[in-house]
Amino acid sequence: MPMLETEKALQQSRQFGVKPIPLLRPLGWLARGWQDLLRCPGASLLHGLAMALVGGLILWLARDRFWLLAGAFSGFLLVAPILATGLYVISRDLEMGREPSLAHVIEAWRPRDGRLVVFGVLLAFAGIGWVTTSAALITGFAEAPINTPDQFLRHVVLNEDSHLFEAWLGLGALLAAPMFASTMIAVPLMLDSKVGEVSILGAVFTSWRVVMEYPAPVALWAALIMLLTLLGMASAMLGLIVVLPWLGHASWHAYRDLVKKAQ
Repeated sequence: MPMLETEKALQQSRQFGVKPIPLLRPLGWLARGWQDLLRCPGASLLHGLAMALVGGLILWLARDRFWLLAGAFSGFLLVAPILATGLYVISRDLEMGREPSLAHVIEAWRPRDGRLVVFGVLLAFAGIGWVTTSAALITGFAEAPINTPDQFLRHVVLNEDSHLFEAWLGLGALLAAPMFASTMIAVPLMLDSKVGEVSILGAVFTSWRVVMEYPAPVALWAALIMLLTLLGMASAMLGLIVVLPWLGHASWHAYRDLVKKAQ
């Protein structure tokens, strides 16, 4: 039975072609994402404000537990693709010449067949798993308690007698890379497809096909997401109010640029 489900998902994925893109196309996604943000600033910035408040809440709750904070922000980024669903709806409305509205955004969150809900739960479990792993690694192997950024810098990052930082980064990359490959296209594809047209696994397979066919532009896109997100965090989370909706809109254009339905 599992093999049958896998074969069915592969067949669903083959309904979608992968369009060729040049290396620097991610810069075009950012440009079009910015245009969407300017065309619909209210609802877009409302999404950014909500996600920035979540980031601020994480920062406040773990302000003197940096061993938890470091992993918590990474975990937050893992679930960000599903949190951007409303932004994909806004970009889709603009693309179709419709007036974006919060009603359309809320409608997207109502379960039609449960795919986005199930996928969101799976991403949340992955995020929790990383937070737990990160916290266990830092508290279990650091030579001293890590409660502040300064302690993390001295005892983990700059500690020449330990390879804990390299191990922490390596484990993070080991989880983040397949998660990014699985979600880059999957969420907007499920949002844009009819019920029963593509399953969660079929959407994930399509996302992996895109990543494997164009690894260089996708790697550039991942680097741009990390850079802009870190800049947003560095401004006491205020920058996230603009950066996160900007990236959400741009991600919709990445999906549109890369995936086409077979005729």
